[in-house]
Amino acid sequence: MDTQDITRTRLGEEDWLSAAYEVLTESGVEAVKVMPLAKRLGVARTSFYWHFKDREALLEAMVRRWEEKNTGNLIARSEAYAETIAEALFNLFDCWIDADLFDSRLDLAIRNWARNDPGLQARLDQADTRREQALTEMFIRFGFSPGVALIRARAMIYTQIGYISMQVSESTGYRISLMPGWVEVFTGTPPSQRDLDRFLARHS
Repeated sequence: MDTQDITRTRLGEEDWLSAAYEVLTESGVEAVKVMPLAKRLGVARTSFYWHFKDREALLEAMVRRWEEKNTGNLIARSEAYAETIAEALFNLFDCWIDADLFDSRLDLAIRNWARNDPGLQARLDQADTRREQALTEMFIRFGFSPGVALIRARAMIYTQIGYISMQVSESTGYRISLMPGWVEVFTGTPPSQRDLDRFLARHS
């Protein structure tokens, strides 16, 4: 077995996706190309085609990962069990702390990419609609009227998009310290000490 064959057996689809992710988030979609990725990984270009039909298939896999991870997890956290609206928001705020739940770098890269890709923009619009609906329904579950729930949901979404677009840099501890205030801003009521303690216990 020659060196190229050994490399081929060791590299998997995830390796190519990880490399493509780094290029996408660093330099934009135009820089995601097969040959530069192969050089980055130190393998022959032919290794790529064991996992993807072409560059478009790789890009599609990245978009699907974004949809499943960012939108999927955001919706799941908004639907998680909560006794109060404050606890529901704290559940959602896990996404802003845990990169395994929500990848802000990837969200920004997708939004930048969509500016010049109508097909992706349509999928981004659909994802934003799903997020908005999930957060609106979360507020409605806790007694907010549909109109008020929609406004509060949009305020949360637009705030987070602003954080992402501005690439705000905060330590995890500092961001957590602000979250009780964000709960009060978005709900009109400060969280109870019990809600806050349960949230902090997850992130101690």
